[in-house]
Amino acid sequence: MSALIFAIVQLIHSIITMYIWIIIISAVLSFVQPDPRNPIVDILNRLTFPVFNFVRQKLPFVVFSGIDLSPIVIIFGLQFIDTLLMRSVMAI
Repeated sequence: MSALIFAIVQLIHSIITMYIWIIIISAVLSFVQPDPRNPIVDILNRLTFPVFNFVRQKLPFVVFSGIDLSPIVIIFGLQFIDTLLMRSVMAI
């Protein structure tokens, strides 16, 4: 049973890591302003903008002077969840 729980947590860890990279790529692309009709840009926007908007609505102070810090808040939150999961499984 412990191996199954570890495998599930490891899968969640991989998904969180992949989503963090998607957020980083989306944040970097926001500086470049690529064509929004590009399929890759469209997929990135669909994966990240709902989460960005949620954070912007719940924490309006993350946007100040035209600088949006919502990707940083999301990355810190995901890393917190990832560390919490990994530490709790290691304690078992």
